[in-house]
Amino acid sequence: MINRLSPALALGLVLALATVAVPPNARAAQEAPPTSNGGTTSTPVQEEDPDSLDRRPDPVQPDFTVVNLPTSLRLPRFGSAFRVTHRFSRSLGDGDFGDLLSDLFGLDNSAQIGLEYRFGVWRGAQVGIRRTNTEKTVELFGTYDLLPERDGWPVGLALHASVDGTNNFRDSYSPALGIILSRKLGRYGALYVEPVWVNNTNPQPSELVDDNDTFIIGVGGRFRVRPSVYVVGEIVPRVAGHDPGTHAGSFAIEKRVGGHVFQLNFSNTLGTTMGQLARGGVSSDTWYLGFNITRKFF
Repeated sequence: MINRLSPALALGLVLALATVAVPPNARAAQEAPPTSNGGTTSTPVQEEDPDSLDRRPDPVQPDFTVVNLPTSLRLPRFGSAFRVTHRFSRSLGDGDFGDLLSDLFGLDNSAQIGLEYRFGVWRGAQVGIRRTNTEKTVELFGTYDLLPERDGWPVGLALHASVDGTNNFRDSYSPALGIILSRKLGRYGALYVEPVWVNNTNPQPSELVDDNDTFIIGVGGRFRVRPSVYVVGEIVPRVAGHDPGTHAGSFAIEKRVGGHVFQLNFSNTLGTTMGQLARGGVSSDTWYLGFNITRKFF
């Protein structure tokens, strides 16, 4: 019985060894049908849909803002996102620790709240609207990712424009125009440099005041400390024009969960629009607790 089965076993072993020994690419070439010139037909490589690249999560750039400064994260065509900004109006430096604890670190006080919605109009371009209860300010904004870093450029380049209007966009307009330079640090984070010109930054202009514009250079960064946890920071120095008070600055820790980004932040300003940031922070030792929540719909 064993002698009768030996040839079959030997044949099976030979076939198994041949299958393992031949590399997958060689086997595919052997199985490809011959062409008229004796070669083999090549399987065409399907190019990835460009829109799908914008829908793919970016692990080092999970949100459309750093804390307040915009980033160059692309919004897919016809995709959208909603964001809530919340800044408690009680300074963390008021009173002693017992006073701060009794107010639950400011949570018992009023807050400056902003609601934002943005929409991808075409590849690389997005527009949005934000409203804050600070003087009932409405901000219209748009960002166009001109040169994505992923296309082989050493840095990303995006154009950003916005305009603030107080009293539900009926008074005191502050237009802004700037660029966003971004550089990813491999899998570990991203850096941003954002020169921006902002008009009408002086809340009480007069004939004796020449400067009613501010030129800022925002600098921000986001660094991964865990696969979905980040530490974030930004500063918005005014380098020319109207610049009272101190420069606006913020730092935060955030968590990415699916299509959500939750951020707990600390800022020396209650402002979140470009015009409000250009007017500066309260002081270098006055900090406010806040948070951002972003939800993507794509």
